[in-house]
Amino acid sequence: MTGRDPLAIEIDTSKPHPARMYDWFLGGKDNYPVDEQMARQLLKLDARGRDMARVNRAFMHRATRWLADRGVRQFLDIGTGIPTEPNLHQIAQRTAPDARVVYCDNDPIVLAHAAALLRSTPEGATEYIQADARKPETILAEAGQVLDFGQPIALSLLALLHFIDDEDGAAELVGKLVGQLPSGSYLVLSHTTGDFDPEGAARARALYKERGMTLRPRSRAELVALFDGLELVEPGVSLSADWHPELGEVIDVPGDEPIPGYAGVARKP
Repeated sequence: MTGRDPLAIEIDTSKPHPARMYDWFLGGKDNYPVDEQMARQLLKLDARGRDMARVNRAFMHRATRWLADRGVRQFLDIGTGIPTEPNLHQIAQRTAPDARVVYCDNDPIVLAHAAALLRSTPEGATEYIQADARKPETILAEAGQVLDFGQPIALSLLALLHFIDDEDGAAELVGKLVGQLPSGSYLVLSHTTGDFDPEGAARARALYKERGMTLRPRSRAELVALFDGLELVEPGVSLSADWHPELGEVIDVPGDEPIPGYAGVARKP
C-alpha cells in the first residue's frame, strides 16, 4: 500500500471533510462531531441527504457491474471515500475475480481504514494510493504499478468533481486523467446539481465556503461537457437513479422530486 503509515497519520477533526460526511450520510461510524454537524446543516437545506448518498452508491454498484460484464478488468477509483461494503472491488470481482482495482483518496481516515479496500481475490489485485485528486501525475504514476495502461481501464470520479471548482481545474483534471487512458477505457462520473433547486444549491455552496470547503454543483450541460471526446453509453447523462435501474439496487426515495444528481458512463474511442 502506498502512502504514509496509517498508524503515524494525524486526522484533522477541526473541520468537516466530505469523505467523513458521506460516511455519516450512509450510516457509518467513521466520522466526527464536526462532520455530523455539517451534515445535519445540509439536511436542513434538503432533507434527502442520506438518500442522495445511497442513490450515488447504488449507481456505483450498477456501473461497476455493467463494466465488468463488458470485459473491463481494471478500475481506477479516485475519491474513494471511507470503505462501505460492498466496495467497488467486491462488485467487480464477483463478476471478474481477476479484476485489478486501484483506489485513491486524500483523507487520512480513509488510509486508516484502507485494509478493507485491499481484500482482493487471489486472482485479482487491489491497491490504495494516498494522494490528492488534483495531482493526476502522481496518481497515474503510482496506479501504473498495479494497472496495465496498455489495456482498458475504467476511471471512476464519483461524487468528486463537485468539490473542485472551475478555477481549480476540474475539466483539466478530467482531461489529464482520460488523456492517459488507452482506447476502450471508460470514464464514470456522478455529480450533484442545482438544476432542480438553484436557491438551495447556492445556500449549500455558501455553507461549504463558510467551512473552508468547495462545493460546485454543475448543470447537466456542464456534466455532458466533461465527457467531451468520449462516446456516452445509453442513456447518456441521466439522473443517477435513472442510469440502468434494471441492473438492480434501485433506492426507494419518498416523494416525487428527483434526487439532484447526474451520472454517466462514456467510452474512450
